[in-house]
Amino acid sequence: MYMAKRTSPLARKRPQFRRTYIRQWREHRGLTLEQLADRIETTHATLSRIERGLQPYSQPLLEALAEALMTDEASLLMRDPSDPDGIWSVWDNARPGERKMIVDIARTLVKTGS
Repeated sequence: MYMAKRTSPLARKRPQFRRTYIRQWREHRGLTLEQLADRIETTHATLSRIERGLQPYSQPLLEALAEALMTDEASLLMRDPSDPDGIWSVWDNARPGERKMIVDIARTLVKTGS
């Protein structure tokens, strides 16, 4: 009698690559997958896989995405623009003089531990 071969759920699981905030930046700029893919000359399917962590990104692609999304490469990897409580939201809304004060306060906090 033939028995079906069982595969474990782990065997079928696709590898996950490092999390990015590309989707959040795309949505923050009001772009669809297709619109952003056209701007960086790739397919929406490739971009979708990268956003979901199913395909790795390359440095040239990251640079093209950053330019198309009007941000920098580091922000695509570390900064969620949709997080209203994130420190970057405070930074983005601060005037130049306030930014200096934010840096001074942060340095004091780190130095004193309080």
